[in-house]
Amino acid sequence: QVQLVESGGGLVQPGGSMRLSCAASRSIFSINGMGWYRQAPGKQRELVVLMTSGSNTKYADSVKGRFTLSRDNAKNTVYLQMNSLKPEDTAVYYCNAIVVSLATTVDYWGQGTQVTVSS
Repeated sequence: QVQLVESGGGLVQPGGSMRLSCAASRSIFSINGMGWYRQAPGKQRELVVLMTSGSNTKYADSVKGRFTLSRDNAKNTVYLQMNSLKPEDTAVYYCNAIVVSLATTVDYWGQGTQVTVSS
């Protein structure tokens, strides 16, 4: 089991920056992948960024060069730094953790945090 607690959402103006945090209930070394998804009203949930245990990181094309995923192993926390925010980045952002055990893959999700980009 992995519990994920997100923080850092809110309202920001276009062009602004915001950092989201996701704290895991266990060592992130024991987690095979961590990342962020988002879901805008009326749209499907989409991948924003995913980091696997090999430190390979995949970003959605729409956020490349603007968003950066980082991790603090001592705090079991990953961060999503979002710069040059656009109105189309408005969504609920969900932290995701993937745990693979005995050939079974389990996804864990945070509760979601709202990010609104508006003037």
